[in-house]
Amino acid sequence: MPTYHIEMFEGRSHEEKRELVAAITEATCRVLNCAPGAVDIIIHDIPRHNWATAGKLWSEQSN
Repeated sequence: MPTYHIEMFEGRSHEEKRELVAAITEATCRVLNCAPGAVDIIIHDIPRHNWATAGKLWSEQSN
């Protein structure tokens, strides 16, 4: 069944990630009528200095 790859800035807590994957799994099972064991989620924590938008590194942008 589905495999999700989530890329986001590093720094989210373990609890935030736990809540995110639970919500994605629940929604997937409801919509696709599948068992939770069929849903894989891979989280990629990306440092801000390795991500750029509009030609600027996020580590160099003001918040």
